[in-house]
Formats: sequence, structure tokens, C-alpha cells
Amino acid sequence: MLTERKTKPMSIFLPETSGLLSASNSTVSTMIKQFLAKIPRKSAKSNTPDADGGGSSTSVTTDVGNSSFINTYNAISSRLNSVKQMSSSIFPASIMSGGEMIDPHVPFKDVQSSDKLRLLISKLNLCSKLYDFHNQDQDSAEKDIKRQTLLEIIDFLSSESPKLSEPAMFAVCKMCGNNLFRDFPPKRFFYSPRGEKEDEEPSFDPAWSHLQLVYEILLRFLSQSSLDPKIVKQYIDHSFILRLLDLFDSEDPRERDCLKSVLHRVYGKFLVHRPFIRMVVSNIIYHFVFETEKHNGIAELLEIFGSVISGFALPLKNEHKLFLLRALVPLHKPKSVGVYHHQLTYCVIQFVEKEPKLSSAVIKGLLKYWPVTSSQKQLMFLSELEELLEKIHTDEFEKIMVPLFRRINCCLRSTHFQVAEQAHFLWNNEHILHLIMCNRHVIIPLVYLTIDQNSQNHWSRTVLNLAQNMMKMLNDVDQELMQSCQGQSEEDKSKSTVVAEKRRLTWERLESIAGFQPVVGSVPVLEETSACIVSC
Repeated sequence: MLTERKTKPMSIFLPETSGLLSASNSTVSTMIKQFLAKIPRKSAKSNTPDADGGGSSTSVTTDVGNSSFINTYNAISSRLNSVKQMSSSIFPASIMSGGEMIDPHVPFKDVQSSDKLRLLISKLNLCSKLYDFHNQDQDSAEKDIKRQTLLEIIDFLSSESPKLSEPAMFAVCKMCGNNLFRDFPPKRFFYSPRGEKEDEEPSFDPAWSHLQLVYEILLRFLSQSSLDPKIVKQYIDHSFILRLLDLFDSEDPRERDCLKSVLHRVYGKFLVHRPFIRMVVSNIIYHFVFETEKHNGIAELLEIFGSVISGFALPLKNEHKLFLLRALVPLHKPKSVGVYHHQLTYCVIQFVEKEPKLSSAVIKGLLKYWPVTSSQKQLMFLSELEELLEKIHTDEFEKIMVPLFRRINCCLRSTHFQVAEQAHFLWNNEHILHLIMCNRHVIIPLVYLTIDQNSQNHWSRTVLNLAQNMMKMLNDVDQELMQSCQGQSEEDKSKSTVVAEKRRLTWERLESIAGFQPVVGSVPVLEETSACIVSC
């Protein structure tokens, strides 16, 4: 009878007693659910019959005591093994993570090397759970367990240097995303005249004890030499990078500092993501400059791009030039420029050093956004201008020298002594002085009157001495030009005196015409007067 069953087509349903058929159906259903859940149970070993029907058949024989039942049981076992083989072909071993899951509380040292990746995934899944850190007393035991597990993961990644499987890579990215990606509450910004935020103290995230460890795990994960970017890019994709860049708006300076290292690793590791990162950073800058003027991480983003720009190949791509002119130059506009001006200047200078022809376009942008009422911003602009002029070539300098020195002339006659000093100090730079002397017939007439006035009468002793030294130097270089400028200055003074006197007489005549007239009752009577022609 058993031989006849074996020749029939394979079926997991056998025409035996109804009780046995029900039991076999239940066993098959349980096994399929286990395979689909990808979590086979250890305890199933004691209840699952073996393929050869050895030990389990003996147990069944003891309970039932009949050979017919043994044959039926062996037939069911063989068919269940066929189902197991089919399931293995549907779910490969790479997805099944090697078999059984391990208790995440087990230390790495207590498992075999072949089981450490599965233990790592278990620990990462445990750390994906989030807790409320605004209430420090809530779930304190679970928070301590999670923190200890994060430390174990860091130690494993740093000491073992394992080659991670795809499920392990996915688990790392998922855990980091669950913990790091969050929305920040809105906050109002207040800036001082220097453009710095007037917060009493930095705002620190209460969950930093966990966040710091998660950032460390992500950084060590990205730093692994065995990491294949072609595989990891399906987990660290555009969505992941976009959420990562959004975190730069965090108010916690410690988090922004960690983000700098992470983004630098991502930019260096994933070449395919570089254009997308540059595009997203450009959009962040556009939103900051032209819409909100509120962002916490502009300085950190510029610091990263300082090293990125230094690696640009020559000749510069049009995309990179547009980033300079449309993103970096307009960053001089916001009143909070003092927060990130040092990093901004470094980025701009990197561009000019690579392609000096861009210097004239950058200086035109500076003149466009030049501050009028803020003396502190004027000092920053003058400092950046000096660095740019040190890199500029003569032909580019000639394109912008007239509007440039008109603006410098305004700074020379500023009543703020630091602005006036900084403008005078430009003449102490050898390269700038060389450019001025080569074009002195155009530049000196623009600034002569202001320098002459400062050398004769300025309330700041330092500015007075600087102006006198400049006059002496210019006389030594080109006395004829200075005499010509002096003559032109005296002529302009005489013309301005005549115009001022004519204006004074005109106002006196207007005042006499507008004098009070006779009053009849309570209404003044205007007498007719001859037409008066007023010219100023």
C-alpha cells in the first residue's frame, strides 16, 4: 500500500483519516507562515519531523503503536521536506539572513563568527525603537539598554571590521534613519548688528546621548573600506540624502558638527550622488537668501563646500560657475552674513584662485550687495575685497575699477573710524597699490578730495596720519598728477561756493515772497505780485 502511494503524484494532502488530515494541514500552514515571516523558530526542531523519520517516528510508534500510522507519517514528512525546498528557492539565503534570529541582548563575544551579522541585525532592530527624552524618567531602563546596545554596535564595527551583508546594510540605514530623521520645531531668530544670533545659549537636543552614538555608527559604517557604493546606494538614496541635509537646520551645534563629517563621507564615497547634493545645497541657499533668511547650518554647509570646491577640475564647469554667481555671491545679502562670512569668503577665494577671470564678476556682486548703514558689515566686505584684489589680474581690474573706487571713496570719508581705517589700509597692500599706480590717472581723481580732507581735518588721529602718509606717497610718485588734482579740486570748490551762494539768495527771495500779507477780518489777503522766476 505504501509503494502505491509513492508512485502517485506528490501531494501534501493524503486520503487518510480526517483527524490525521487535519493535523497535516495545520502543520503545513504553520511551516509556510514561518518561511514567509523569514523567522524560523528554534523550538520547531523538537516538533518538526525529520526527513528520514528517525527519532520522531519512534515517538509516534510509542504513542500509536501501529505500523500503518508510521508509514503515513513518513509520507507526510517527505512531502513537508519538498515544501521546505520550494520555499528555499523562493526566499534566498541572503534575504533569510542566514536562518534564525538571535536575542539582541546576547553579547557579540558569546556567539560564533558566522552568527555575528544576524546578531548585529537583531541589535539594530532593537535600537530602531524611539523614546521620549523630554521626560527623562519615562522608560529609563529601556533607554539605558538601547544606549548600551548602541555602544556594543560601535565596538563591533570598529574592532571586528566585518564585511556587512545586504540585510545588515539595510538594517544600519533603517536604524539611522529612524533615529535621526525628524522635524524641528519652529524658532524665531534675533540678530545683532554684527549679524550674529542673539541667543542666550545654544539649544541642545535632550536625545543627544543616543543621537551621538547613532551618528558614530553611521560614520563608521560609511568609513568601512569593504563597503561597496554600488550596493549601498540603493539604501543611501536621494531621499536619504535629502533628509540628511534637512538636519543641518538643527539648533544643536554638536549635531551640525557630526553632520559635517557624515556628509563629507557621503560626498566622497558616492560619486553618483554628487550632482544631487550640490543641487540640494543650492536650493537650501536660495530658500535662505530669497525667502526666509533663517537657517542654522549655512556655515557648516559652506565649510564642507570649501573642500569640495578645492577639488573641482579645470576648466570649471558652467554648473560650478552658476553656483558661485547665483548661490555664493547672493549670500552676502542677508543681515546674518556675519555668522558664516569667514566660510563664505574661503569658498569665493577658492573659485577665484582656480579661475581669476571670475574675480570681476564677484566684485560686481559685492558692490551690488554692499551695506550702506551697517558699519560692521562694511568692515567684513572690505576685508573680503582686499583678498579678492590680491588675486585679480590687471585686465579684470580695469573692468571694475571705476565703480569700485567710487565705493572705496565713500568708505574713506566714513565717520566710522574703523571703516575709514580699513579703506586706507588697502593702500598698504603692495599688489593693490601696484594696480592703483598703473591706473592712477583714473583712480586718483576719484579719491583725491576725500584723502585731502582727511589729511587736514579728521577726528580720528589714526585716520589723519594714514591720510597724510597717502598724500605724501602720491606726491612722491606723481607730483604733476597731484597738482592737477589739486587744481581741479580748487576749481570744484569755487564752483560749489558759487552754487551755494546762489542757492542761499534764492531761498531768501522765496522767504520774502512768502512773507505775511494784510489780514481782513480772519482771512489773510494775498496781494498780487509779479511773476517770480526761481533758479537754483
